[in-house]
Amino acid sequence: MNKYLGRVFAIALAFGLSLNSGTVVASTLADIFQVAEQMNAAARRSQAQVDALTEDTRKLLGEYKTVLKEIEGLRVYNRQLEKQIANQEKEMSQLAQSIDDVTVIERQITPLMLRMIDGIEQFVELDTPFLLEERRARVERLRETMDRADVAVSEKFSQVLRAFQIENEYGRTMEAYSDTITLNGVERKVDVLKVGRIALVYQTPDGAETGMWNPSIKDWEQVDDSYQSSIKQGIRMARQQASIDMLGIPVFGAGDAQ
Repeated sequence: MNKYLGRVFAIALAFGLSLNSGTVVASTLADIFQVAEQMNAAARRSQAQVDALTEDTRKLLGEYKTVLKEIEGLRVYNRQLEKQIANQEKEMSQLAQSIDDVTVIERQITPLMLRMIDGIEQFVELDTPFLLEERRARVERLRETMDRADVAVSEKFSQVLRAFQIENEYGRTMEAYSDTITLNGVERKVDVLKVGRIALVYQTPDGAETGMWNPSIKDWEQVDDSYQSSIKQGIRMARQQASIDMLGIPVFGAGDAQ
């Protein structure tokens, strides 16, 4: 009986020990799984941080490359600006020299223009006396322009040259205009016909009297009636009242003028 009870106690003890050992093992595995899960979670968090850092690094690298490109672009731009500034400084130097040259030219050209105006005035007074009021007024305007400070020297010179051109063009044009001339001490209204600088003739409005400017005596004189119709036709042609055609007009040659 006692032997039997001892066996039962041993079995029970062994079973109890077995149960205690299984509990311990189960507890240990649970702890291991928990720790593993924690480690996995920590690893996932670490990977997420690594991924985030990698993305930030990639962005920073992209920004760095962009900045490098901008810096290179700025370097190229600065080099171009340096060239432009150098050219501008050169142009400024040339401009300053040009201004100095212009000042010298102005001092030289003003006396020249005054002499040119004097020359035009003398020419008008010595030339065949056509459109005298208009030509004298042009010379007077030139003198007034020369005294004006608000007119550039270039514009003054242009006006003087234009006056010379107009005088030159008179030698190639045919014009008719009304004027008052003095013949034998008597003033009379007439129609004047200018044919270049070849002939200057007149005719009274009624056509009763026809004459010409005689350069040899520097005065007007009558001509015979043979030129009456021709000069009348010439006046109509100059006023564009008749078609251009041949004319017979009295002309003095160089020998006659002497």
